[in-house]
Amino acid sequence: MTEGIDWQMSAALENVPRGDSELAQVSSLAGAVREWVMLDGEMQAGALLTPERPVAVDDGEPVAAFAGMAIRALAERLD
Repeated sequence: MTEGIDWQMSAALENVPRGDSELAQVSSLAGAVREWVMLDGEMQAGALLTPERPVAVDDGEPVAAFAGMAIRALAERLD
């Protein structure tokens, strides 16, 4: 796993249908990213990942929420 990213912090994976509703699922950042990877393409495109605090990737500016390819970039850093 990439140093500098706290994969254990809480994160919500939103806009993903769960039964009859679209409740956000809260888990660790690592768990939320892994769940996103298992979604089909349409669901991945609509999902929003919100960590409990902003995450800086590759020494860039901290990001408060991730969608689409930004979540995929996190997934590529997760071992």
